[in-house]
Parts: sequence; C-alpha cells; structure tokens
Amino acid sequence: MPPAFVHRITKYDPADRDERGHYTGAEDTVSDHGPVEAAYLAAVAAFADASGIDRLEIREPAVTGFANFGAEPPVEGHGLGLLFPADLTGYHDGAEVSLPVALELVRAMLRDQGVWCRLEAGGRFTVHVGWDQYLYVGSDRPCTDAVAHTRELGLFPEPMAASPYAAELEEPEVIQAADEDFWTQLHTELASRQALLLEETCVRNAARWHRLTPESLDAVRAGLGPRALLSAWPDLTSDVDTVLTGLPEEGSVEFVWEAPDGTISRAIVDDTDHQQLATLVAGARAARALPLHVAEHHPLLSAVLPDSDGVLRARW
Repeated sequence: MPPAFVHRITKYDPADRDERGHYTGAEDTVSDHGPVEAAYLAAVAAFADASGIDRLEIREPAVTGFANFGAEPPVEGHGLGLLFPADLTGYHDGAEVSLPVALELVRAMLRDQGVWCRLEAGGRFTVHVGWDQYLYVGSDRPCTDAVAHTRELGLFPEPMAASPYAAELEEPEVIQAADEDFWTQLHTELASRQALLLEETCVRNAARWHRLTPESLDAVRAGLGPRALLSAWPDLTSDVDTVLTGLPEEGSVEFVWEAPDGTISRAIVDDTDHQQLATLVAGARAARALPLHVAEHHPLLSAVLPDSDGVLRARW
C-alpha cells in the first residue's frame, strides 16, 4: 500500500497560482544550489525523522540517456560521482542507502544532474522529485511537526491524495521473471543460433552487453547485477560494413559493436551521425543496429531477475 499522507513540497507560494493551478510567480524552476536547495533537503530529513526512517531503498534508478530533458545540463557521472563508483555498482533497484546518501540523491535530482529514482521504505515512506523543483513526500504518519518545520524553512507543503509520480500509477513494461523457464528458453535459442547478444540493464539508460555462447552462458549469468532487466537479441554480425550501409536514412537507431579487445559498446545515432560512427567503430569485430521505436523494439526474449528468494520485485 502507498503511504496515506502525501505532501507536495515546493518553493512556489500557492497564492501565486492561477485558476488552473499553474504557478505565475517569479521563482525560478531550477535549483539555486544554495539555501533554498538546503531547505528542500532539510524538509525531507524532517519528514523522514517524523516517520522513523533512517534508511531508504532505491527504486527504478535511471541516469541520463541519449536525450536529456532536464532544465540544467547533465554533469559527468550523473551527479553520482561522490556516492557510487563509475560503473554504478551499488546504484540499482532494491539497494538500501542511509538517509544522508538518500538526501544527496535528492540533491542530484533537484539539480537535474542526470540521475533519477524513487526512494522508499516499504509502505511507510517515499520521496521523489518531479519536474521544476516539485518534490513529493509520502508517509504512513501525518508528520504534523515536519509540515510545520517545512513552512518555517520557507517552503510550501501541500497535502495531496497521491503523487503524480507514484509507482502504483505506472504499468510495468516487463513482468516475466528470469526464472529457470527463461534460462531454458535461452539455452534453446543458443542451441539453434550458437550465439546471442544479451542486454543487461540494472539502471535505465546504462546497459551492459554480453555475447552469449553455450559455453559462456553460465559465467555471464553468475555475473549479472541485481534485479536486472535482460533482453536477448540476435548475435552481432561480423559484416560491419553491411550494417553501416544499411542504417536508415531517417530516424535513430541503437548501434552496438564489439571492439577488437572484445568490449561491447553502444551509441544512439541518427542520419547525421553515420560518417562519425564509421570512424568511431573502425576495426570493430562485429556490430548490429537495433530499433529504438517501441513498435519495432522486440527482443527474442525479455525477463527480469527475481531476488534470491525467487520473488520478482523490480518494477520495469
């Protein structure tokens, strides 16, 4: 069950909203990286304290993809550089972090630095950031003192029935668990194709790629990240030139290639990038172009890793 008491916390005075609820005042829609931002973080800390929360779980983690819609330019490391390693180890669905780390994640989201996630403590507490410095906090308690303190901080806590970003309002994209049936299907595909390309996504917009063979499957499986979304595609082809010349004249695709050292990379490219891409992948062993359009994006198999107890808890 979602928390019963939800507040929208902003720096926008409700008195400066029109009849449709749109803000018409002079406050900027980006973080000041200063006292107002600090007030937001203090408000979250107050609500967490009032809810008896000192640790939070990361849910639906994401980083900036090939398109960035934030009000500020993304920064290197997505704002996670001081919190997690460069390979994002520890930043995944279900990872538990302390309240100070959670507050730094909120800071990075307020700054549009490229990271986004929900932070939750079961059905007891949740916090996430929407567009334009709109922050949503939910608790299983009224948090009356925290509401009063937020007002003292100069912010405006407004009660709501639910956050527009509540996880319960979203339909999962993939609901199949990567259970033994899935791995049996993968074995069957490998038996007929001899090799496959496996896309492993633990953080949205930050996939890892593996070339699977019957001999490498078990080792790859053992190294997959927690709650990863797995998508199996036809293998890369060694005829890289044909893949390059077959790129669409309009629109974008995801280009995946294997470098001479065996590492696999990807890039989102459109018709203006073809010449630069050819230079980038010169010497590649193999490649494949994958469609981006939802109607055409159909992997051979797709499933999500369950937790060690067999329960599928990730929300993809």
